[in-house]
Amino acid sequence: MENQILDALSGSFNYSIIEVMINSLVAFILSMFIAYTYKKTHQGLSYSQSFVLTIIFITIIIGFVMMVIGNSLTRAFALVGALSIIRFRTVVKDTKDTAYIFLALGVGMAAGTGNYFIALYATLFMCLIAWILYKFNFGVQSSSDFILRFYFDKTSTEDSYVEYINKHSENNALLHMEPSGDDKHLYMTFDVSLKEDIEMNDFIAGFSKLSGISEVVLVSAKNDITY
Repeated sequence: MENQILDALSGSFNYSIIEVMINSLVAFILSMFIAYTYKKTHQGLSYSQSFVLTIIFITIIIGFVMMVIGNSLTRAFALVGALSIIRFRTVVKDTKDTAYIFLALGVGMAAGTGNYFIALYATLFMCLIAWILYKFNFGVQSSSDFILRFYFDKTSTEDSYVEYINKHSENNALLHMEPSGDDKHLYMTFDVSLKEDIEMNDFIAGFSKLSGISEVVLVSAKNDITY
């Protein structure tokens, strides 16, 4: 009787109940490791708890999907048809997040098909790379890049703030200029790389004292931000 129940539960699929449980457990454990790595190495302003949970869910779900499909081409086409009605409207804010989605997909596929070594090796190898790149801050151009924002009075001369920025920065560039509602001020946004001997607080204090300058804001731009 027991065997009949187990056969009925297993159906016509290629995986036994024990294999299904082991595959899903492996997918869950590895997805937790991937999610933890993402959480600890994430940089920038686009961190989201829901994305961390999504990594875990995707890995496990893809594992189930691969077990359902098995070697059946019919099931694969049926699954594609079923998923085609789903529309994903959430925009991925950080391009690096896409890599974690693909990693979750790959690990889920490996775990779901019983390729435990590939799943484990892919997780460890990619997470190790993520930690190394995070540790050495690979890809950053400069450690002293800032976004400088301020209001400039049109009645004042531009030479004062332009000279001040040039004097205290290694390089700078105008990113955005927008007139205010009263048409008396300009909202300016600069990309500034301060010199090594210049302190951020001293730069702001001196810049705020310039004629025609108000509401000075200096934002760290080590990570991608929208200005």
